[in-house]
Amino acid sequence: MIVLEESASSQTINFIPRQFVSGDSYNVTIVNETTNTEVYNQDTTAITEHLYHNQYSAVFPVKQDITYTITITGTEVVYKDKIFCTNQADVTSYSVNEGAFIFNDTDNEFITV
Repeated sequence: MIVLEESASSQTINFIPRQFVSGDSYNVTIVNETTNTEVYNQDTTAITEHLYHNQYSAVFPVKQDITYTITITGTEVVYKDKIFCTNQADVTSYSVNEGAFIFNDTDNEFITV
């Protein structure tokens, strides 16, 4: 899963394609899974090839706490994945309950008769 922020600046997606030919034109499509609407559709040759992965940078119109599907196609589908948009600072410890869940401390003492 790819994690992006809701931002007006360019963000980079790293991915490992099924097949790739440098310089070919590819179509990048992002679909909102909640509403099933297309939010991004761009033909590009700007996908760069690195040693073990490829990169694509653009300004993606994603909104916070929404899941998207990304599909990159050439003559056939070369990459498909999910995108989750969050503005939480530490993405590695993402919590859907951030700021909404109150932890109740208990001592777990049970009385048996």
